[in-house]
Amino acid sequence: MKGIAHTPIEGAPSVSRDTNIDVRLMRTMAAVAALAVSVSLPFAPWRITTGLLLGGLLSLLNHHWMRSSIAVVFDNALGRGTKPRIASVRYVLRYFVIFAVVYAAYQLHIVSLTATIAGLCTFVVALLVEAFREFYLAIIHREEIS
Repeated sequence: MKGIAHTPIEGAPSVSRDTNIDVRLMRTMAAVAALAVSVSLPFAPWRITTGLLLGGLLSLLNHHWMRSSIAVVFDNALGRGTKPRIASVRYVLRYFVIFAVVYAAYQLHIVSLTATIAGLCTFVVALLVEAFREFYLAIIHREEIS
């Protein structure tokens, strides 16, 4: 029975393709932030560029922090066989850290608040890119109807 589960199906998409969605999301987020900063650099005021840069970096940090803290919680819960319980202080702390950094940068007139929020939205753009990628692959690798 174990041999059946790992037997490749003819015409099915290969399982060996890059299936690590976290790596793709982080790369896309970094690329979107870099693209936004590079486009705004010659055309926008410096506060908008620094806001996009700060928002993009905080978005990457937030995603990494959330992913690693949730992984630790589930690893601990699966190891003990208990229900996963997220320590609310650690989970919510990242929002306060991000808010404090954005608030300090805004109060020091280093960033544009709108551009910083736009930079924080790189995760949304990365999710849309991933959705289009999966939609494209589903259409390209669909099974033929006989």
